[in-house]
Amino acid sequence: MIETIRLAKRYGETVAVDNLTFTVEPGKVTGFLGPNGAGKSTTLRMILGLDAPTSGSATVDGVPFADRPRGLRHVGALLDAQDVHGGRSARAHLSALARSNRIPLTRVEEVLQEVGLAKAARRRIGGFSLGMKQRLGIAGALLGEPPVLLFDEPLNGLDPEGVLWVRGLFRRLAEEGRTVFVSSHTMAEMQHTADRLIVIGQGRLIADQSLEDFSAGNASPIVTVHTPTLAALAEVLATEGGSVQRESEETGHVTGLTAARIGELAHRHRIVLHELTPHTASLESAFMSLTAGSVEYLAGETR
Repeated sequence: MIETIRLAKRYGETVAVDNLTFTVEPGKVTGFLGPNGAGKSTTLRMILGLDAPTSGSATVDGVPFADRPRGLRHVGALLDAQDVHGGRSARAHLSALARSNRIPLTRVEEVLQEVGLAKAARRRIGGFSLGMKQRLGIAGALLGEPPVLLFDEPLNGLDPEGVLWVRGLFRRLAEEGRTVFVSSHTMAEMQHTADRLIVIGQGRLIADQSLEDFSAGNASPIVTVHTPTLAALAEVLATEGGSVQRESEETGHVTGLTAARIGELAHRHRIVLHELTPHTASLESAFMSLTAGSVEYLAGETR
């Protein structure tokens, strides 16, 4: 379990993390989301003891990670897949980690096989693609068979097969009862991977809830309608708080009203509907809606 209590980090006048309190529970894949500059990477670094908090605390199973000897046995982490010695082979890199953490060297071959790098074990890391480096970083995180795992943008550089593999890996680790904490900008992937979401903006906690509750509570449902009298329908729906975004002369997307209410109003006003299709709110639309006020840099913005 990972727990932060009023965790804060300031750099001079800049507040990177602002009194952040949350718990990441075992047995689930927890997604860690936020716009660029939200403080995600700083939070992960404080959890791992790489940065000291200005105030508050971050613990792993009740103990600060920096106080744990042989850390890879307790927490496995991938923060930056590029931060490796390019002159070493994959096997040498993992062997050094194993020796420094008193992990049997047999685990090196096991994790190389698990992440699909067994045939590249003797190759120098400097010649690896980004996707291969991501796999090597994941191998390092798995090396000590830790109960807690943290991953920062683990899908960067992975091909579709690799993405599916990582998705299955995270699910398996959670089903084994481990704590899996994944920071990502890939909203669509989190929709397929995460059980729970922790969302921050400008260093503050915005949401801490299940994936379903987050999507349902933070995005307006969208209903596609097709009618030969779209303009007339739009006028009727507007009186009830509905809004129609026109896609074509006869097709539009309605927000602000349920499909059932749209059908009732169309029937009452004798408007023929050829299509009435509700769509489940996506994680991406929910995320954009919730974090709209927490984005530090906007495209097209002039300062």
